This record gives sequence, structure tokens and C-alpha cells, in this order.
Amino acid sequence: MSVCLQSLTPEILQDHLKEWGEPAYRGGQILDWIYRKRVGDIDEMSNLPKKLRERLSQDFRSALPECVRKQGSDDTTQKFLWRLEDGAMVESVLIPANPALYGEASDRHTLCVSTQVGCAYGCKFCASGLDGWKRNLLPEEIVGQLLSVEHYFRSKLGKDQDRKVNNLVIMGMGEPMANYEHLMKALSIVNAPWGCNIGARKITISTSGLAPQIELLAKEPYQFRLAISLHGATDEVRSQIMPVNRKYPIQVLMDACQTYIREKGKMITFEYILIEGVNDGMDQVAPLADWAQKMHSKVNLIPYNSVDGLSWKRPAEDVQESFLEGLLQRGVKATLRREKGHDIDAACGQLRLKVEKEG
Repeated sequence: MSVCLQSLTPEILQDHLKEWGEPAYRGGQILDWIYRKRVGDIDEMSNLPKKLRERLSQDFRSALPECVRKQGSDDTTQKFLWRLEDGAMVESVLIPANPALYGEASDRHTLCVSTQVGCAYGCKFCASGLDGWKRNLLPEEIVGQLLSVEHYFRSKLGKDQDRKVNNLVIMGMGEPMANYEHLMKALSIVNAPWGCNIGARKITISTSGLAPQIELLAKEPYQFRLAISLHGATDEVRSQIMPVNRKYPIQVLMDACQTYIREKGKMITFEYILIEGVNDGMDQVAPLADWAQKMHSKVNLIPYNSVDGLSWKRPAEDVQESFLEGLLQRGVKATLRREKGHDIDAACGQLRLKVEKEG
């Protein structure tokens, strides 16, 4: 299969341009069309000679995912369902201005992207893995979600539309760390000045707890943020809802997190989805507070998003508030997310399953 435009690096371009007898500056022009002007069609690259455009079309392909469905209005949380080249579908969620994940001034737009078709890790409360794991996404399919969102707004609002996505969270369908190699290549493109030019500190990677990959990430040169999908403060509770905990129990996970913190000198976040009658009891507050204090970490509480076919429910608001207050009283930096997107099938993988059933 030909190389995809959305996976291009300067090195690949320079090799081809040199072979074709083209000047080196053409590489910068091509990258500018792809990542700055957010164009997916080679024919739109109007400052390139027609002969070069024809040659590019012969040797490369453009593979921006196709938008199958979008839910939510343009000024609210929006979910995009994408169809990839092989017909597989994945989801992205665009979240409007919000207090930033780490407490800085408001972000403008944060995009949550997927890294796999389905998921093999079987978290009991999650829609992503209900239909099993299909495959890893290629680097261009990860980058393509961002570029396609940008292309969508460019086509609606005009070619002079400013960049829509300012922050990236790798928290969509799939376990990002299980697609580590492709993820790192994709994020190198997203981060690069010649690419999407989103700073590493504006990129957060979430994992359900793959300890070895967390230690690998600690050695990377990038200053990405790290979020841990904890969802249980004891092995007894966490193992009931997250099978990954049986392979990497909480202490093993925390040891890996400590390595990351030591190497990067950065705060991590514990994501904690509150599920009625499962992990919302006050007996989970003290151990969660203990881990957060040991790791000098923030806790982000998230009321559960209901999923068709699963019986889990979000706790009542007073239970959510009591859990938050219990953490705050113990000196933990914690927030309770007033969930956006509950009315647009925002739980990861839910819209994909709905559309596949319709088809």
C-alpha cells in the first residue's frame, strides 16, 4: 500500500523530492498544505506544479477518515464517528472551552481521539470493548482524526478559520499504550513544528494501567501529560471492573507512575469514574486519597456515562458531592467533572455500536 499523506515526515518527503529532481523547499510547501492549511486533496495544493501533484498522487494516498455521523451542535460537546479506509469505525469527541485538566486557564477546544478499533482490555463499564478488539490504528489514522475535525470546520467556516483543536487527549476508543509504537509516531507528528504543532504539554495520554509502557513513556523525550484510568482505589474493587488490574495490580501500577514522575517531574492525574454501588462508597475515599498524596497527583472524578446494554449507573449528585468532599477534606487536589456530552452517546464506543447495529 502506498504511503499515506497524513503520515508524511520531512525525511520521507526529501527522499522523494530529491529522487524526482524537485527543489527541497517543495517539501515545506507540501507539509504546509497538509498540517497548516488542513487540505486532504493533493489537487488543492495550488502552488505546486501540476507535474509534481500528479507524481504525488501516484506515490502517495490521502486517507482522512470519512465523517459518518456527528452529534452535538458546533458550540457544544460534539462527537464524530469516522469511517476508516477498511470500513472500520472509530470515534472522536471535541470538547469546548473548559477549565484545563491541570487547572490552568481555560482551554479553547480539546479533542479526544481513539487509538484502536475496539478494545481488548474488557473494562466492565466501557462500551469500547463490547464488540471486542479489531485492530490498532495506524499513525495516520490517529493524526487523521485531528486533521479531519480541522477540515470539517475549515469547510464550514472558511479557509481562514483558526486552528480549532488546541489540546489533545488520548482517551478515546482502545488502550493507547497497547498501540505504543504507532501512538508515539502519531504524536511526534502532532507535536512537530512542521506538523500539527501542538505542544507536548497540551497532549495527555490516558492508560488503564499498562505499567511497562508507562515506564517506556518516562524515557521518551516528549513532555506529554499522563492520566491513569484508576476507577478503584483498592485491588478488590479495581479487579472487579478492570481485568488489567489482575496483571498489573495497583502497587505495580503506582511503582511505574513513580518512575514517570521521577523522570519527568510532572504531575499525573487519576481519572476516577464514579459508578453507583461499585466504587462510589466512602470506603474508597481514604485509599484513593492516600495514593493521590503519595503520587502528588490530582483526582478527576467523572460521573458514569450510561451505556446501552450495560446495567451500571451514575451515582446521585449528593453521593458524587460527598465523595468529592471526602477527598478535599483529606487535602487532595480533586475536581468533579460536570459531565459534558451525556446526551450524545459520549461514552467511548457507544455511537459506533449504535451505528453498526443500524447498518
